[in-house]
Amino acid sequence: MTIGKLIDGKAFAATLRDKVGEGVAGFVEATGRKPGLAVVLVGEDPASSVYVRSKGKMTVAAGMESFEFKRPDSIGEEDLLDLIEELNHDDRVDGILVQLPLPGHIDEAAVIGAIDPAKDVDGFHVVNSGKLATGQEALVPCTPLGCIMLLKDELGDLSGLEAVVVGRSNIVGKPMAALLLAESCTVTIAHSRTRDLASVVHRADIVVAAVGRAEMVKGEWIKPGATVIDVGINRVTDTEDGKARIVGDVATAEALAHVRAITPVPGGVGPMTIAVLLRNTLVAAHARAGLGKPEGL
Repeated sequence: MTIGKLIDGKAFAATLRDKVGEGVAGFVEATGRKPGLAVVLVGEDPASSVYVRSKGKMTVAAGMESFEFKRPDSIGEEDLLDLIEELNHDDRVDGILVQLPLPGHIDEAAVIGAIDPAKDVDGFHVVNSGKLATGQEALVPCTPLGCIMLLKDELGDLSGLEAVVVGRSNIVGKPMAALLLAESCTVTIAHSRTRDLASVVHRADIVVAAVGRAEMVKGEWIKPGATVIDVGINRVTDTEDGKARIVGDVATAEALAHVRAITPVPGGVGPMTIAVLLRNTLVAAHARAGLGKPEGL
């Protein structure tokens, strides 16, 4: 029985961060200032707090300025929008990221819509979403862009391959499909309500699982030799010992008998997200400074 390859997202992300660091050094030399990333955290969600700290450390390690704005979950929507407006006009800030989710009394769409599209390093603004969908240059959501980078590193030219994206979110599924179309793949967006999902997945050369259900995609669904990108991060509790563990949307142990390659969870797509965020911040800084797109990114 052939065992597929595990794609090392940690190693690729480290290489990408090194490239960003080199690009930052060049930007500083050309402009006399560092690119700046502002992260807004509302509330005290433990997972979000850890993630924001990690972003801050990696931003500084790449040679950029890190600005963190922490606000209580009682903040009013207007006050949060005022903060976004201040950051839009702050010349030190090239990228603005509002950590999601936001408290229920705040309209996430309104907050995302208030960010200057040129500083929208998450790629969630409708202007950037629309540009991506119509094949124009845009700031692209970090996770799907990281997935495309891993796929191209593994497979080279993706042209003509059949790709199935399981999941239709604005954060991953839809932009992932647009990026695959831009690489001339034949793309199907499937989801939890797709009829006979197993047969739809089985015809794909590339499977991107981003549906948010633990090990929903079974190994036997995978076409032999397919490449699988597992975006899922799900916490499950083992029935035998009661311990919690993190699993993806794909039953990886089963899938390894079928795939050419697959991203593990954790250690696959996850490390790419922050690395691409840094890349997007540098791209935004270059655009704002009139320097064009940084070479090699």
